[in-house]
Amino acid sequence: MSEPSPPGGLVAFDGLPPLRDVIARHGLQALKALGQNFLLDLNLTGRIARAAGPLAGVTVIEVGPGPGGLTRALLSEGAKTVIAIERDRRCLDALAEIAAHYPGRLEIVEGDALETDMAALADGPTRIVANLPYNIATPLLIGWLKAEPWPPWYEKMVLMFQREVAERIVASPADGAYGRLGVIAGWRTEARILFDIAPRAFTPPPKVVSSVVELVPRAVPLACDVAQLERVTTAAFGQRRKMLRQSLRSLGVEPALLLDAAGIEGTRRAEEIDVAGFVRMAGALPR
Repeated sequence: MSEPSPPGGLVAFDGLPPLRDVIARHGLQALKALGQNFLLDLNLTGRIARAAGPLAGVTVIEVGPGPGGLTRALLSEGAKTVIAIERDRRCLDALAEIAAHYPGRLEIVEGDALETDMAALADGPTRIVANLPYNIATPLLIGWLKAEPWPPWYEKMVLMFQREVAERIVASPADGAYGRLGVIAGWRTEARILFDIAPRAFTPPPKVVSSVVELVPRAVPLACDVAQLERVTTAAFGQRRKMLRQSLRSLGVEPALLLDAAGIEGTRRAEEIDVAGFVRMAGALPR
């Protein structure tokens, strides 16, 4: 269910100013070009932080902290260190005030998250917790899901997406949202939607409901080459309404070779095949 944003949701709990005051003082109007929608309700940022907990002794990597609402919640909930990656220079002074309030516990990295080597930032037990900018959320997630070696450098991810994307992440066969993202996420992680957040909790309010998703890496996913799995899923879902004996032709090999090796009937469609079936087809694909 969506959690309402109570009237008292902006009351500071950590001795720092309310987020609306921070935004006004630093002129931090959200920029559509950066996919920004600031979550101002500190009750909700606290709920997200607790969903990633307990955080004692844990390094948290946060992407797109903006004015720092979730950053503050993560520190308040006991994270050893928060590494906040922010490309919007306007936000840096506001984040620096949080860093001064929590000496030695907030590291601010100015830069593009898509170009940042986050594995190199990990320090001991590490989790990724973020209200991801909408315009880079899916590419970031796919990059984290493709991490090598596996198990990855992070213990868990707790991430916010548009509800439509969240449904694609957790989808299974026969779900209308099932596709490439659901296969990759289901192959390497156990993913579930934790709760929704209504548009009114954000500034500016987006046109869609958001969802917080937990992804826990599988210690031993089915053996598969990620590049091969991507090739097969791209071909299969690229023409998802066609039978696999047709859609897989774009791979440049005879589909029957893959289908027979995987024990899958050529008349079936991509949306009917579970993760294990895609893994078997990927394993039969010539390199």
